[in-house]
Amino acid sequence: MPRSRQFDEQDVVARATELFHRRGYHATSTRDLGDALALNPSSLYRTFGDKHALFLRALDHYQASESARCTAALDDDGPVRAVLRDWLHSMVEPSDVPGCFVINTATELGTEDPEAARRVDAAFEGTTAAIAKLLRRGITSGELPADLDADGTADLLFTTLAGLRVRHRAGHDPQRLRAAVDQALRVLG
Repeated sequence: MPRSRQFDEQDVVARATELFHRRGYHATSTRDLGDALALNPSSLYRTFGDKHALFLRALDHYQASESARCTAALDDDGPVRAVLRDWLHSMVEPSDVPGCFVINTATELGTEDPEAARRVDAAFEGTTAAIAKLLRRGITSGELPADLDADGTADLLFTTLAGLRVRHRAGHDPQRLRAAVDQALRVLG
């Protein structure tokens, strides 16, 4: 008779997410996962298959929570420029785990891992679409110029965000990064 699991699978995924976010895919060994998650290798493999499968679950877990946070921040009905500024500034606030797990994955794995790349692309598209939606609201309400290219500007702001997150992970001065946000938002007119 098989033994029942003695752990909460969602809790394990959440803790694995923190570890992969902090260390990256390549720098996190199966032994590191076992130690951090208090799982023996057989439980880890039986439940998740392998390190890569657990990594993808962790990336999905992070994206689901980060996507909800991003959507809530960008759905704020305040002035568009203020919503964008506050959201972008929040990306460079000091934290225990600097950077974004999705962007970290993009820079670490690039296109070498098609399954991770697909998730990264979906996350990037979702964020860019949320920015474009907010910009369209600003155009419709008259807060932003009628001739503003919402999609092109969303791409520019997302690219700015990605650079901010990489610089944040590299430990750059948050004050300089906030100043860069303010400069980038000048494109809104």
